[in-house]
Amino acid sequence: MTLRIRMIAEFIGTFWLVLGGCGSAVYAAGFPQVGIGLLGVSVAFGLTVITMAYAIGHISGCHLNPAVSVGLAAGGRFSWAEVVPYAIAQVLGAIVAAALLYLIASGKAGFELSSGLAANGYGAHSPGRYSLGAALVTEVVMTFMFLMIILGATHARAPQGFAPIAIGLALTLIHLISIPVTNTSVNPARSTGPALIAGGWALDQLWLFWLAPLSGAVLAGIVYRWSGQALPQSS
Repeated sequence: MTLRIRMIAEFIGTFWLVLGGCGSAVYAAGFPQVGIGLLGVSVAFGLTVITMAYAIGHISGCHLNPAVSVGLAAGGRFSWAEVVPYAIAQVLGAIVAAALLYLIASGKAGFELSSGLAANGYGAHSPGRYSLGAALVTEVVMTFMFLMIILGATHARAPQGFAPIAIGLALTLIHLISIPVTNTSVNPARSTGPALIAGGWALDQLWLFWLAPLSGAVLAGIVYRWSGQALPQSS
């Protein structure tokens, strides 16, 4: 596949991730009496990854996340030269999805953009009022584990055909753990789309949701590559 085709796939996939994941939080999480809550939002994010992995995984690898692209490159599984084009496509997909989220949400009486469109935050803007330090540690560790799972599940020696399920379930679990802390990022593109539309505090705090996921991803790539070299090879 050409890079252009793969970028289009990443755009569409990330669009679906933000529309499905953040959309579930904006539209359905707190809906009176039948709201899906934290569990439902977590599952929604996992489902977006599973569905897109089967839809576009054979085209682009279904990264949907600049941190995933960077982590795979650090782990020797992806070309550094293609990280920036992938990230551009992912961020653009997230922005378009966030704009559509706002367009739909603004049709509801009483909607206020200050709610942030499921934007990520810390301090006063953390769902559980967690500090900057807690948010930083959470995002680094969650992204590190996410990449370790991705690198392991997509290894040539891993059971074939099950990687999308493992990765989707991993993202679900990550959200179950960290929504109260940061509203869960582990994905700079997912954070950028809502932050650009919401502006204000969401944009001011966006730096953390680039720094922490990218740091965790690079660390995972290095550790995974090192562990592969350190372990004895089977005959």
